[in-house]
This record gives sequence, structure tokens and C-alpha cells, in this order.
Amino acid sequence: MPIFLFGTEEQKKKYLAVLCSGEAMGSFGLTEPEAGSDAGGTKTTAVPEGDHWLINGSKCFITNAGFAKFVTITAVTEKNKGKKGISAIIVPTGTPGFTIRSGYEKMGLHGSNTTELFFDNVRVPKENLVGKEGEGFRQFLQVLDGGRVAIAAMAVGIGQACLDASLKYANERIQFGRTISKFQAIQFKLADMATHVELARLMYLKAAWLKDNGRPYSKEAAMAKLFASEIATRAALEAIQIHGGYGYMKEFPVERYLRDAKLLEIGEGTSEVNRLVIARQLGC
Repeated sequence: MPIFLFGTEEQKKKYLAVLCSGEAMGSFGLTEPEAGSDAGGTKTTAVPEGDHWLINGSKCFITNAGFAKFVTITAVTEKNKGKKGISAIIVPTGTPGFTIRSGYEKMGLHGSNTTELFFDNVRVPKENLVGKEGEGFRQFLQVLDGGRVAIAAMAVGIGQACLDASLKYANERIQFGRTISKFQAIQFKLADMATHVELARLMYLKAAWLKDNGRPYSKEAAMAKLFASEIATRAALEAIQIHGGYGYMKEFPVERYLRDAKLLEIGEGTSEVNRLVIARQLGC
């Protein structure tokens, strides 16, 4: 997305074509050990050296880099300028000095590759700069807006899966001579789950519609991501409760839904950060 939104035509032809054809995967390197929610605190540096950038630093919790042919990273190109000194640079994964380590053992989302990146005097051509120097912070804020819509959609998918599994189980599980779906306590859980999932679906679709039509959507994206991620976790917890002891076993899928859902409250801006984004959009 950084290349699509801000890259040159040459960069788009070189990098986006192989992504769209399925020949390669890309990755976005933003988060660092000391720059998570405070992404403006980036420590990775890119120093001009002739016709190249000399990059040093590290990144953490980066998705897909283990399979990518290149990573678009953020780095400080102008010291003492704060957020206005951060730029975005494309770094091919085979570049000497660039190390990718996939050593995380995550609670959930095991199908998603999560890596650490290390840059030790990594040299890339100056033409790999994405957009203008010093505009990386503004760029990745815009990229995150789109990412939040996607996370909201993921959350709705997990929430819907929780509802589907719970409804199926409740209509099959017999206690006290009848299916547990006939008990008001279970019905209320299912009704709340269905209502929350539908509201979250409408919210992310609205944000996506605004984005597709070129309208401002930062507030709506943050709202959709915040609400959908939190209701996905809540839906997973209720799904486990409805399943009882079976919900705690890996034989049934709902324990996985909980493990997968929780990360959605953290990635692409934590719930707390998204509340700050919404408050700023309201004029606070």
C-alpha cells in the first residue's frame, strides 16, 4: 500500500506487478522495540551515502517478511526533526546486512508469519525512497487507516465464526431434556453476539465505502476497528462459555477464535490508540 499510494511509476511497475501476479509477497516494516503505539519514536536510521542509503536498526512484530522479496520500512533520514524526519524506503530482503528472524511463538494467528528485522549497514539505492523524504510518518498514518478497515473485516469474520459455531452447538447440545438453545440464558448470548457482529459488519463496510469513494474515513476506520476487534474477543469468550468444557478443548474451534481475536485489539493501533484517533477526529 505505501508503494501504491506514494511510489513512483517505476517503483509500482517493479514491485506491485510481482505482488499482484502472486510471484512475490511484500511486507511493511513499521513497529520497533521502542516504537509501538509511539510510532513517531522510530530509531532505525537511513543515512545518505553517495547514491545509496545506509540503514541501521531493527524492527519487530513484522508480518510476512519471512516470505517477502522486499520490505517497505520507516527510518529516520533527518535527525532532530522528529516525525518530520521519518521516511519510507524499500529494502529487498536479499540485501547484504539485512537479517530476518521468524522466532516468535504467538498465542494465536499461527498461520500469519511474524518476524524481527535487523539492519546492519544495509545499502539500498536512493531511488528506493518512497515519496518525498521526511513524509514517512504522514504516509504510514494513511496506510494504517486502510489497514484498520481490513482488521475490522477480519474481526467480523471471527465474530461470525463464533456465532455460527455457537448456534450449531446450542441446537445440538441437550441438557435437562432439551437443546440448550431453548434456554433464555443461551438465547440472550446468541442474540447479543448476532447484533454486535452485524453492527461491526455495517461499520467496516461504511468505512470501506468511504475509502473506495475517496472520502475522509480515518474516524470511521478507527471506530470500525475498535468496535469489531473488541466484539470479536467478546464473541469468542461467549462462544467458549456456550460450549462449556468443550469450548476449552482444541477439539472444538472456539478456543482458537479467542486466541486469534485478541491480537486484533492490538495490531494496526491498539484499542487505546484508536480511541485517541477518534477523539482527535471529534475535535478533542
